[in-house]
Amino acid sequence: MSLHRKSPSPPVSRPKSPRLRRASRGASARHLVSPAQWAESVAIGAPPSLRIFAIAGGQAALAVLLAIVATHSSPWPQLVGYASLGALAALFGRFATVERRMRIVVICALLLALGVLVPSLASWAGALPWMMVLALALVAGASTVAVSWWSLGGPGAVIIVFAAGAAYNPVGSGEEVLARVLATLAGGVVAVLTCLVTDRWRAPELKTLRLPPPHVAPWSRQWIAAGRITACAALAAWIAFMLGWHHPAWAAIGAVSVMQGGHLHITMNRALQRMAGTVVGSFIVWAMLAQQPSFWVVVAAIVLFQFLTEVIIGYNYALGQITVTPMALLMTYLASPTVAASMPVERVLDTMLGAVLGIVFAVVFSSVDDRMHLHEHRSRAR
Repeated sequence: MSLHRKSPSPPVSRPKSPRLRRASRGASARHLVSPAQWAESVAIGAPPSLRIFAIAGGQAALAVLLAIVATHSSPWPQLVGYASLGALAALFGRFATVERRMRIVVICALLLALGVLVPSLASWAGALPWMMVLALALVAGASTVAVSWWSLGGPGAVIIVFAAGAAYNPVGSGEEVLARVLATLAGGVVAVLTCLVTDRWRAPELKTLRLPPPHVAPWSRQWIAAGRITACAALAAWIAFMLGWHHPAWAAIGAVSVMQGGHLHITMNRALQRMAGTVVGSFIVWAMLAQQPSFWVVVAAIVLFQFLTEVIIGYNYALGQITVTPMALLMTYLASPTVAASMPVERVLDTMLGAVLGIVFAVVFSSVDDRMHLHEHRSRAR
């Protein structure tokens, strides 16, 4: 009998299967920075129905105008920004039936009010900066789940995060918290009534459209997506805060808008398009504010940009960002005129930070199926 044991054989390293090589994160990153991806991001598409996009744009613009005028003429003109935020509920449900549209707009009006309530309550309670960032990130994650669960559609959770960002300013009393929420709800009521009166204009066009039914992801995937968005929004806002930027919520908005894309190539398209559109839109609003426009000129510009956004965003997301950026900045200007000088530059920096982090998070935390879908999409394009 031998006294020496045979040494175990070293483990045999097996090469990765072709499928896993194609679905690696490195391969996906190369796909996302390829010339084909850049060309795809500048392609001009066609909206499912230009008429419905134009009607939805008119409804949102009218709701915002009515909310601003009513609030400005009231004893509480300082709340005009929150009323206009609530009126943005009219943006949702443009392809839903008339009956379902009303339900969607009501839900979104309540979500916008909740988006304002959470950071306002946190500020009133004396939350530290990192707590405010966490509150904003939690709104981003929760609104992502809500939009998906109720199939609310575009423009998605980013509008709820935008409302939360508007409420990021310090609160001095419980009465101020209540006033913010009530003003947002009042704007939501204006959105509901506006859609109720004008939605019959969409009805004939809806009968001719054949759109795929909305897809509701399983709960597990919804919570995973919400977790990613919460973490990315928190990191983006925290970095912006540590850099001393005045609007860390804008970085979170950039991250959320990018990560709303259902697939990696869409996420990258949104990142590139949002950055490019924001640069152009920020230059437009800088040129406008340099002229020191009156209140009513600013209101007219907000209404015009709101309408144009809904008309052109169906052709290319970057085109929509060129007009939605001035609209968002001018809404912020109505609420805080003193920050006008630095807003355009900070908007660009915050958006780039959020978009870059969004695409990094999307790739790092992607699944094999996500990466295989990207590979197959790029193969079909070739």
